Amino acid sequence: MVWPGRPAVLLGRRAECALFDRWQDAVKAGRGGALVVLGEPGIGKSALLDHMASTTVGFRVVRAAGVEAETELPFGVLHQVCAPFLATLEHLPGPQEDALSAAFGLRTGAAPDRLMLSLAVLGLLSEAAVRQPLICVIDDAQWLDPGSAQALTFVAHRVGAEPLGLVFATRHAGNGLRGLQEVRLTGLGPGDARALLHSALHVPLDEGVVERIATEARGSPLALLELPRTLTAAGFAGGFGPPDTAAAVPGRIEDSFRSRVLGLPPATRMLLLVAAAEPTGDSALLWRAAARLGIGVSAATAAETDGLLSIDTKVVFRHPLVRSAVYRAMPTSQRRAAHRALAEVTDPSEPDRRAWHRALAAVGFDEEAAAELEGSAHRALARGGIAAAGAFLERSVALTAEPAARAGRALRAARAKQQAGAYDSALDLLALADRGPENERRAADSELLRGQIAFARSFGGGATSVLLSAARRFESIDASRSRDVHLQALAAAMLAGRLGDECRIAEVARSARRVPSASVPRASDLLLDGLTLLIVEGRGAAVPVLRRAVSAFTTEELAPEEELYWLWLAGHGAGLLWDDESWRVLATRLLRSCEIRGAISILPVAAATRAGLHLLSGELLQAASLAETAADVTLMTGAGPVAYAEVGLAVFRGRDDEALAAIRTATRDSMARGEGMALTYLQWATAVLHNGACRYEQALESARQAGADSSVQRIRNWALAELIEAGVRTAHRDLADEALRELCRTTGPCSSDWAAGVEAQCRALLADGPDAEDLYRTALGRLERTRLCAAVARVHLLYGEWLRRERRHLEARDQLRQAHEMFVRFGMDGFAERARSELSAAGEPTRTRRSWLGDELTPQERRIAMLAAEGCTNPEIASRLFISASTVDYHLRKVFRKLKVTTRTQLARLLQDAQPIPADANRL
Repeated sequence: MVWPGRPAVLLGRRAECALFDRWQDAVKAGRGGALVVLGEPGIGKSALLDHMASTTVGFRVVRAAGVEAETELPFGVLHQVCAPFLATLEHLPGPQEDALSAAFGLRTGAAPDRLMLSLAVLGLLSEAAVRQPLICVIDDAQWLDPGSAQALTFVAHRVGAEPLGLVFATRHAGNGLRGLQEVRLTGLGPGDARALLHSALHVPLDEGVVERIATEARGSPLALLELPRTLTAAGFAGGFGPPDTAAAVPGRIEDSFRSRVLGLPPATRMLLLVAAAEPTGDSALLWRAAARLGIGVSAATAAETDGLLSIDTKVVFRHPLVRSAVYRAMPTSQRRAAHRALAEVTDPSEPDRRAWHRALAAVGFDEEAAAELEGSAHRALARGGIAAAGAFLERSVALTAEPAARAGRALRAARAKQQAGAYDSALDLLALADRGPENERRAADSELLRGQIAFARSFGGGATSVLLSAARRFESIDASRSRDVHLQALAAAMLAGRLGDECRIAEVARSARRVPSASVPRASDLLLDGLTLLIVEGRGAAVPVLRRAVSAFTTEELAPEEELYWLWLAGHGAGLLWDDESWRVLATRLLRSCEIRGAISILPVAAATRAGLHLLSGELLQAASLAETAADVTLMTGAGPVAYAEVGLAVFRGRDDEALAAIRTATRDSMARGEGMALTYLQWATAVLHNGACRYEQALESARQAGADSSVQRIRNWALAELIEAGVRTAHRDLADEALRELCRTTGPCSSDWAAGVEAQCRALLADGPDAEDLYRTALGRLERTRLCAAVARVHLLYGEWLRRERRHLEARDQLRQAHEMFVRFGMDGFAERARSELSAAGEPTRTRRSWLGDELTPQERRIAMLAAEGCTNPEIASRLFISASTVDYHLRKVFRKLKVTTRTQLARLLQDAQPIPADANRL
């Protein structure tokens, strides 16, 4: 329906209409993107969307809208957008097809992860856009349910090289919409406001009245059309008081609608209320409910005549403010009656909607309605609707009278709220659960949930004591569960590190040692035993158990939860053993597990962990790709760990300004979050940066700070090596000697090449004559057996510097040349410049060179190129980078042109080995 005055609402929107036209041209040309139309209610957002949809040529337009009453129901708007394309689900990769099918209830199975579901929506809409250019228009986006909001905003940020566009109209840009192109609507200018006002009136008005209406409307098109209805006869004649400028325009408009509603006949008001309470717009459902209430068809006449709503095949309110005005204007008893009628006539195939209406119709306690809501919550969880499950369960708590059942439902509701990130609501529900009858298991579960919320908020911090208390509660109930929670508490204590209570780490370890393990220990049991033995009894007792734990995690089949929860901590154990190969296996497995399952909350940690190994291996391009992945996910979710990968990458590149700025930001974040492990990592990274630039005094100070933190032993071990190098260069041999003794206590019990190589390198720095040379050669020999190429290059550099000081310039040049070539190839510019300077001092001038790939490709192109070089297909690359396959294809073509290659084989050789491309390379 076109409401009176709607075409005229576009007065004064010429610039916005022209922008839409240009944007559509770009989308049709395959430069997809998203627009956000911002403005207060009544400012003309919907009119602008109507204009855009009606003037598109060659596009398929899909429209959807959020509804305030449906914000708790899962994936409602997402289904509106995707429904026309569900027949093509089979074209998606299997995990994505499963995710969408589960979300929409097309099949049963595990609940889809939010990231996997978002990828599936991107793939589905991109596939549809390839067939015909597509624009998805989402009105009232401020009322999107959480699942729909996350998926659609994800697509908006990732769409690129396909003829796909999304337009959101909203009152305010939430987290997910920030960063997208905005069209901010403001009030019409005085001339356009008067023209619109006159277009809607059919009688001449006193100029004073016109001026008053224009002033009070403040340029709002809907207000200009609606406020004249509020004037009395005296007002139209010009006899009116001063304008009421205190009330906000949207409030004035809603008040106007409310007044009009209350002036309608009782049956019409009730019909409007039923329509407002059932936002699907199903006219058949409306009339069935109306019949239950004894309302006839004639009741609609007054509402339609007054222009408040239209009833055809769909029920359409003139404006969302009409819906809210109707619902708020009616007394609670009538609202319940409307919901009761709707519950009675809602089709049994929609049990969740029926349960929701029944719950809103209930007076006092209603166990049957509460049980129905609980069933709806289970179905929502199966579809991945965590926020909806929390809403269903929260309402069920209010309807439950029996204290034990009420407490149990409150606990389940709190768990759903916690998983959805609604931490304050979760804590309120836990307080309700704790007021129930005494129950040890429920009390332990409640305490555990509190600890997990504290951990999510602070990433360590105050979570340790709460988790430890929960672990102790479980001791007499479930020993296996107690050990798991002890491991969570230990992880929280380690992350808090020096910014927490360092004594608490020992307390957690001693407490865990008292809880017996099963006769056949799980991998997590071995990990807990190994880490606690390290703290309580020392490295000698811990190393054999840690080896068994790491072996179990690398070789055994693990449940998905075990992989996601514990692989990062098992990787920490591998690092304590200086076992780089096991660490690599574990980090890779964790990253792949996150990608396959779409575990978005864990992905930044997994990407940063794997990026760290790439850095130590001199694989800075791969590390950059993962650093960008971690940043992308953190931006999408608004939460994530400190930017480990970003800092490490900037440090290894040796770009001072970039690195120091990243370190400052990350230090501030780690202090705010109470994340002491991050602080130690940042101090180690700072030492690496300064050692690379020959600023040894600064390196010494940063390494001393990192080396003083015994709570994070793996990073402390790395810092000891930096401290030894800086100490030798600054004549602080006493500090270097002490650091070497500490380092050897960690490398001695380990038999890895990494441990032996680092120890030999550090001993060489403190040795003289033939002993030093033997040690440098030993260090090279052991480290060259690993994939830690950056460490090999640093030994070449140190060995070359020692040879030059020994005046063995020819041999020095050979070592320094190798170091320089490796650093340049890796893109480690700071260390490359140090090697170049030493090489020049040894009599071989060398031009300053940068890694050739740095300026050739954009960051996105580098990421795609590296994955293509690893053998990933375009759909696999799309899944890993959260983009569409069309975007991958577009960027890969640009990569081939820029690098002058024609096959993936050539690309792999160029990127990975910097080898010349043979003319007869086979095409793929």
